[in-house]
Amino acid sequence: MTATADQAAGTDAEEAARFLALLKAFEGQSAATAGRGKDPVNLPMIRHWCEAMGDADPAYTGPDAIAPPTMLQAWTMGGLSGHGDRSCAYDELLGLLDDAGCTSVVATDCEQEYLRPLRPGDTITYDAVIESVSPRKTTKLGTGHFVTTRMDVRADGELAGTHRFRILKYAPAAPRGKKPGARRPRPVVNRDNQGFWDGVADHKLLIQRCTACATLRFPWLPGCNACASLDWDTVEASGAGTVFSYVVMHHPPFPDFTAHENAAAGAGPYAVALVELAEGVRMVSNITGVPYDKVRIGLPVQLEFLRVDEDLELPVFRGSEG
Repeated sequence: MTATADQAAGTDAEEAARFLALLKAFEGQSAATAGRGKDPVNLPMIRHWCEAMGDADPAYTGPDAIAPPTMLQAWTMGGLSGHGDRSCAYDELLGLLDDAGCTSVVATDCEQEYLRPLRPGDTITYDAVIESVSPRKTTKLGTGHFVTTRMDVRADGELAGTHRFRILKYAPAAPRGKKPGARRPRPVVNRDNQGFWDGVADHKLLIQRCTACATLRFPWLPGCNACASLDWDTVEASGAGTVFSYVVMHHPPFPDFTAHENAAAGAGPYAVALVELAEGVRMVSNITGVPYDKVRIGLPVQLEFLRVDEDLELPVFRGSEG
């Protein structure tokens, strides 16, 4: 390395250190103060959550019902109208990262600690603090900083749980050239779901079945969420189903997800649905065969296998306007 290159590298390191010091100054500052849940803990929301998650635990119903612990954050969410309790410090931190080119954000993980059950009627309040800002990290998405906030959630003034939420604020990496034919993102195949993708290759939609209690489960998991048994076999789905819920993706445009419908139309909206199979389990997939604005809850659909490119085939569901 030449002297000039050494000097440039030293300058970059110094600038990075100065910038990190600016970010670290926000640690310990408030992210939200005296926040208040828009609604008290309530049975309808608990019911919706349990139906969406497929959780039939009797502890969440009846006169002595409690809320599922994993709903902790749900009671603090502001919805589309948002909250007015976010601090200036948090906005300043994000603005500083934006100005440095870290304009993109992705949620990476969360941690929750439960201290006491939440019950219908509990009034939810919370405070949040900027817990940590990481040094600069380089990921496949790009280079940026992890920002962790900690929220203390109280029920009628009593600490009920803690929620840590981590995001990556990053400058997007330059896009790499696409491998010819590799148009859509590749699914992640591992030892826990290899059997599912083997079934797809044979044009079979396989559902795991616990051999101890016969509970069906999807997506594939290493153990039964009903009895915790690790023993399982599979059953082949009939392919019949109905749309349980759905969203229409408008932005960002992604022609790779719509080319199979109308290549001439280019990138456009497309429907992604939570399909309830005739066997009772649910899976997320694309809806084909009907325009995106004709997809409805309850729409009957039938399994088909879509050849995306020469080495990727996916299970999707075809609807009929009739």
